[in-house]
Amino acid sequence: MTQGHDARQDDERASLVEQVVRREWDMFQRTTNEGGRAACQGNWPMFALMRTSQFMPWPTALIGSYLQDLTDAEHQGRNLVEEKYARMMASTDPERYRRDIAPYIPALDDARVARQERIVARQLDWARDFTARFPHIGANMRVLTSDQDGPEQTSYETYLRGELGTYSPRTLALYEEFVARTQERGGNIAQQTVEWTMRLAGAGSLDDAERAQAGPSCEGTGDAYAARP
Repeated sequence: MTQGHDARQDDERASLVEQVVRREWDMFQRTTNEGGRAACQGNWPMFALMRTSQFMPWPTALIGSYLQDLTDAEHQGRNLVEEKYARMMASTDPERYRRDIAPYIPALDDARVARQERIVARQLDWARDFTARFPHIGANMRVLTSDQDGPEQTSYETYLRGELGTYSPRTLALYEEFVARTQERGGNIAQQTVEWTMRLAGAGSLDDAERAQAGPSCEGTGDAYAARP
């Protein structure tokens, strides 16, 4: 495979990611928040950085499939970003979710839920491994598990589960393949996402960042894992 071919593939992936992030941003702007418009809804640079970091490790076919999901959703009058946050409430506000939300979003059957939970378990293991190796970086990211959810924080587990629930069957199957292939190669999606965040932000290596964050830091300055918002 030539360098030119690799460059064309990288350009194609970057173009698709840009389209995905723009579509998500548009949906994010139309997402309603109980307490009024959230501050992060006005922060395009951070949104673009975090979401681009999430998607750049993905294979081109997976990115294209998710872009089609977003296009299809627009045609159906659905807002996948809003649905993602709605699904998170199954953990953060279960009573309200059962009463006010679950009846109005697409239901997921037991087989679909089981497939998603296998992905969540695998990615939680990767996130734990990353945090063990880079504890100071990890301390500035999302809490990991749903039992840590609270009014002011949503865990990586809950976020990922909510996001997976919005994928079409086609996109979920491609995502499963991505996770399986990453595992076969000994990779780690959590680490890949953080590496892309640093690359796009013009930062140094993970080791450099870990040393830098070993000193005093501001809580919440980083957010990899689930690439918020």
